[in-house]
Amino acid sequence: PDVVVPSATQHAVEDLPAETIVYLLGSRYCETDHLSDVAWKLFGKVSPGWARVQAICDFVHNHIQFGYEHARATKTARDVFNEGRGVCRDFAHLAITFCRCMNIPARYCTGYLGDIGMPPPYAPGDFAGWFEAYIGGRWYTFDPRNNVPRIGRVLIAQGRDAADVPITQTFGPNTLVSFKVWTDEIHS
Repeated sequence: PDVVVPSATQHAVEDLPAETIVYLLGSRYCETDHLSDVAWKLFGKVSPGWARVQAICDFVHNHIQFGYEHARATKTARDVFNEGRGVCRDFAHLAITFCRCMNIPARYCTGYLGDIGMPPPYAPGDFAGWFEAYIGGRWYTFDPRNNVPRIGRVLIAQGRDAADVPITQTFGPNTLVSFKVWTDEIHS
């Protein structure tokens, strides 16, 4: 299952490892310059560290309405905030943007999320976007779309946002004929 460590602390920017700094910067879908004031108004009084990242996830989870019909390739974090709807990648982009505005390195994750550990009736597994925040000396998984720890994430890639790590990148005409992914829980 996703690791939960409420005692994980936020690092001062000057104490962050050099390789995390890029995950503080704005990117294609995460416009920190447009949402910084909003982030500080919403989360500036929340305790730094895990509590702040979780408060961001709680806000995004409650502020955004999920629906596949709300997806579009050009939707940015600012669009998601203003429209109040989106898909998992939009939830992740908004949370990443708020984290970066609050000086918490955050990176986008793309992968597969099955139904292990979920109560029936099981929803079909799906490709998903979530994020990782660098607190407490390591990267931790957060998922503002589902907003509960999950079991069996299959990580494909990590990047600044979805532009860095799409599930597929095509050049020219193409047709996806078939694609199947399944997860099974192993009982020990």
